Amino acid sequence: MTAWERSEFRRARQRVSLLVGLAITVMIAFVGAIAYTVMVQAQQTEVSRELRYNITYGVPGVAPKCAWVFVLENGVLDVGPFEVPAGFPVRGDIDAVHASGTAVPRDVTANGTEYMVLTSPGAGGTTVQAVFDLRYQLADRAHLLWALAIALVAGLLVAALIGFGVGRRTVEPWAEALARQRRFLTDASHELRTPIARAYLRAQLLAAAADLPDSQRSNLDALARSIRGLADVVDDLLQSAQLDPRDGKPVDLADIAEAAVVGETERAAERRITLTLDHPGHPLVVAGIETGLRRAVDELLANAVRHTPEGGRIAVSVREADGQVELVVADNGSGFAPEDAERLFERFRHGPGEGRFGLGLALVREIVTGHGGTVEASGRPGVGARFTLRIPVAGRRAAERERLSSACP
Repeated sequence: MTAWERSEFRRARQRVSLLVGLAITVMIAFVGAIAYTVMVQAQQTEVSRELRYNITYGVPGVAPKCAWVFVLENGVLDVGPFEVPAGFPVRGDIDAVHASGTAVPRDVTANGTEYMVLTSPGAGGTTVQAVFDLRYQLADRAHLLWALAIALVAGLLVAALIGFGVGRRTVEPWAEALARQRRFLTDASHELRTPIARAYLRAQLLAAAADLPDSQRSNLDALARSIRGLADVVDDLLQSAQLDPRDGKPVDLADIAEAAVVGETERAAERRITLTLDHPGHPLVVAGIETGLRRAVDELLANAVRHTPEGGRIAVSVREADGQVELVVADNGSGFAPEDAERLFERFRHGPGEGRFGLGLALVREIVTGHGGTVEASGRPGVGARFTLRIPVAGRRAAERERLSSACP
């Protein structure tokens, strides 16, 4: 497994751990919120019941602890023999209820605490005001909040441990499977390259030395080309298994585009294909692996040449736009159905007729996405195709990688 893949799997484990921890934390917070709400509602219900009882049966100076009763009778306000909190009774409510005959509930904040106040008509034409001090209820709420905070912190620690364990158990099998796949591809590719190279060489020697009719010679040439194609597939598999964009260095994508066009000029000329290059005249530098990027651009151009008829046109352009280097390969060849645009990049996916499917374009997307870029395809049958490759310029790529590292430590 490459260093980049190890980093990605480490981040995946961290994300799984974070999600599990977040889920447990939300559950604890939800249960705590329910408990707190139930407690507050129960307290308010109990205090309301106490106030109503004092309105009916309370006597000034004889109310329970933390409660006071005031009675207005025949224009005289009786507050009882004991000291009452500052600001009480609320004379405005007593006068309003005495005039209207309608009860008035009120919450009052005073003296560093909160009070529930109920003013209501009493028996015998009196007006009664009952006051309850909520300081002990508020203290119970504060204690519950502290308990919930401690439980939440403990829950976070437990959630982190559980999330770490779940992350390892969830991601590591994928990592191991990918590592085995990489090892198999690398080993198989290495083992196949030598016999394929020998078979290709012998086919070439046989074609050059044998005195055969033209029909048989063409078959022998086709065999050599098939063996060469098999060798290309093995090279693609090996490069796909070994690609690690984290090992990248500054690469001039404009120079790679120019080299790709030069490499295909002879083959294009044989088929009378007009091949043009729109070059900015100065380097367009991205951060990455030069061999991988050359393989991607070469494959895009070779794909265009394969599917452009004789006398056709292929235009290659490269430029910088919005902090990205954009490379476009457009042709007027056979094209493809719009619904096949995404399927083109699937490995060994075949469509009707002569399609643009195989390992090459899948490897192109793998290389480009590994460099933090994108590759898109558009086209229409019989009209042509357009492939657009975008990779962040070297400075933007480094900054984006640093941002992602800080976001997912």
